[in-house]
Amino acid sequence: MAAQPLESPTRRPDANETNADVQLQEPSLTDGPGIWRLARDSRVLDVNSPYSYTLWCRDFPDSSVVARDGAEPCGFITGYVRPARPDTFFVWQVAVDHDHRGQGLARRMLDHLADRLAPRGHRYMEATVTPDNSASTAMFESFARSRGCELVRSPLFGAEHFPEGGHEPEVLFRIGPIAGAN
Repeated sequence: MAAQPLESPTRRPDANETNADVQLQEPSLTDGPGIWRLARDSRVLDVNSPYSYTLWCRDFPDSSVVARDGAEPCGFITGYVRPARPDTFFVWQVAVDHDHRGQGLARRMLDHLADRLAPRGHRYMEATVTPDNSASTAMFESFARSRGCELVRSPLFGAEHFPEGGHEPEVLFRIGPIAGAN
């Protein structure tokens, strides 16, 4: 599933407006239901079963991030390290709760994740983006630019790879090499 940052691509947060009260952490098993609700309520992500989000929190917490404002998740990134390319982590889904959008939280989570993974040898980030997803495109371009990384786009999945023609093509974004933590 293509990453979908759910915030305005044109609004740039200033240094004092970065959801400072929001804590970023690896997800725990108990975050699965809240992450599923965020995906469902986004109305743009492909929503997987509640079971899959809970399983993701169990099996891939080291390559994912959850944002909490208090006890409840207000954003997440699910990702995994590619088995065939251990230097690469794949960002699968990105979501931010409606009340926290437009404040740079998706980008903050992406930076947090990269800062955790790059020192472990995962120096490339991949994600897929549909051609009309300007918010995701802007977020990944901004990330690559601020890190001094190359961003290479290439076709990955065409519409023919999805059943019933109900899905746009997915373009692979590959960013890197990513230096260690900033």
